[in-house]
Amino acid sequence: MGTEMGLRESKKQETRRLISDCATRLFIEQGFEQTTIAEIATAARVAKKTVTNYFPRKEDLALDHYEVFTQGLARSVTERLPGEEPLTALKRTFRAALLEHDPVVGFTGPAFARMVADSPTLTARLRELHDEREEALAAALGAAVPDTTAAIAPRAAAALISAADRLLFRRIQELTLAGHDDDRIEAVLLTEADHLRALLGAALGNDPTGTVW
Repeated sequence: MGTEMGLRESKKQETRRLISDCATRLFIEQGFEQTTIAEIATAARVAKKTVTNYFPRKEDLALDHYEVFTQGLARSVTERLPGEEPLTALKRTFRAALLEHDPVVGFTGPAFARMVADSPTLTARLRELHDEREEALAAALGAAVPDTTAAIAPRAAAALISAADRLLFRRIQELTLAGHDDDRIEAVLLTEADHLRALLGAALGNDPTGTVW
């Protein structure tokens, strides 16, 4: 029974990946708004209903790592090392993703970056995902700090941290569209991210409640 369920889940993941890959190829070739669900279904050799069952929103066919993206900052906090402060954990995990050229932090390649930049729908959806990311981080920070911390503090900290990460994501996209290769972008962002984290540390280090972020 367990083997059967494992095979079924594996098949579902393969179908999901196939649909997303076909959709992304068509979006890059034709433009997001110009591509229809019917065309995606034909390319993936599945029914239109199968496409919408896996991806209820057309935008998520392109931004298919949205769950990993929206939960990423929160997970860095909740899964941090024993005794590690949230800001330190966030710095460590971002650096690791940067060195791996992880698409979730913005290393999407020029064709994909251009596709998103040229699509008002995808640009709006990306803003929504950044907002959802901030909300998830605020919840994680709220659970990580003492009960004596002011209720607004985790949300304020999450707003500052998320704004910084949004800027870093945008910088990677900007440099990608400007024609820089991933190694060059990595080198630039290592310096810029350290500077940004130092500014964050200074801002959050003055918490009047004494909370350590």
